[in-house]
Amino acid sequence: MKNLVYEAWLDLQHPEVAWQIGALALALAVSWLVNRLARFDRIEASGVWKFGVGGLKRILAPVVALLIVVVAREVLIRHVRVSVDVLHLAVPLLGSLALVRVFFYALRHVFAPGGVLERLERTLAATVWVVFALYIIGVLPTVVAGLDDAGFTLGKYRISAWLVLQAAFWTFVTLLAALWSGSAIEARLMRAEGLHYSLRVALSRVSRALLVLIALLVVLPLVGIDITVLSVFGGALGVGLGFGLQKVAGNYVSGFVVLLERSIRIGDMITADSFHGKVLDITSRYTLVRAQDGREAIIPNETLIASTVLSHTHSDRNLRIACPVSVAYGTDLDRAMSILRGVALANARVLRDPEPGALVLRFGDSGIELELGFWIGDPEQGTSNVRSEINLAIWRAFREAAIEIPYPRRVIEITDSGKAPSD
Repeated sequence: MKNLVYEAWLDLQHPEVAWQIGALALALAVSWLVNRLARFDRIEASGVWKFGVGGLKRILAPVVALLIVVVAREVLIRHVRVSVDVLHLAVPLLGSLALVRVFFYALRHVFAPGGVLERLERTLAATVWVVFALYIIGVLPTVVAGLDDAGFTLGKYRISAWLVLQAAFWTFVTLLAALWSGSAIEARLMRAEGLHYSLRVALSRVSRALLVLIALLVVLPLVGIDITVLSVFGGALGVGLGFGLQKVAGNYVSGFVVLLERSIRIGDMITADSFHGKVLDITSRYTLVRAQDGREAIIPNETLIASTVLSHTHSDRNLRIACPVSVAYGTDLDRAMSILRGVALANARVLRDPEPGALVLRFGDSGIELELGFWIGDPEQGTSNVRSEINLAIWRAFREAAIEIPYPRRVIEITDSGKAPSD
């Protein structure tokens, strides 16, 4: 076992260490100059290229310094023939710095900012620097051997603490790569204006799920686990789904069906499970619907598949609204109906095609019942507000035209048919 710190300290006691210090200073100066001349801020990129440019910007300096140190170490060993233990210590230091930077950059592109990301970054940084410290003081091989000895045999497999740590590391790396790839594919799909938004969401969810599955299939052989064990896991999962997770599985399958067949799309106005509102989001498990009054309903996707859903904007976004009104007997109906049509045409949200129409519904007890019907093309902006505007305009127009809006009247006659009482 080599204690790099101790051997570097011994090198510092000799005058020949000037070669190593000079090489290290040259490496740092050149890396700083290259990073300064790179001008990454002037490179215009998007998507995957933007991620690559940002990652290169963060690791360029330590990688350039690392390459120069490695070359200088070989030159000093072969030609100058001096000890290079200081450079031996600089190599893992620069490599660890580049590794921490690239991991942090990848994490910030996969996870949303927050407490979880900060704790993950601190844990990762602490792990890398602890491993680095164990390596430079020469005890890392002993620690690895101890972790490998701490284990037990399960069937034909031997499970040790070192194997578990390796599995955790490769699982983290592959899942990180899969999640980042999924985010990059999702960003690319969301910019595809030729595809409907719901289809873009469906493809992004499917691609992310497939990438995570591929990552798990890749990591199992890396840690020495036979993929055929998945058959046992699949059987256990099937039993679990059959007994307790059928609703969850049904919702996930229903979510993909809804997204792929586009029976319900983001932005549609629907009535489902006695709730009316606009579809804000369709996830793998549920659909989020927001009502005009601000209430939001989380509707399981299985409900949308198994029950009747009333869609107000599926094939046509135009929506007809009816405003009933009564007029007194003796009213000029032609004039009243003309006023109703004019009121509708004066509203900015009312469509001119189809044209608003007024109908005589029936002759009621208190008056003649009319109906003003009109169409709007933006039901997501609300229907109660436009109905209120039309009703208020009808009331004002009828008042100016002296058209009476009747209300129920009852005439009560009290008669005394009895005789006066006799003495």
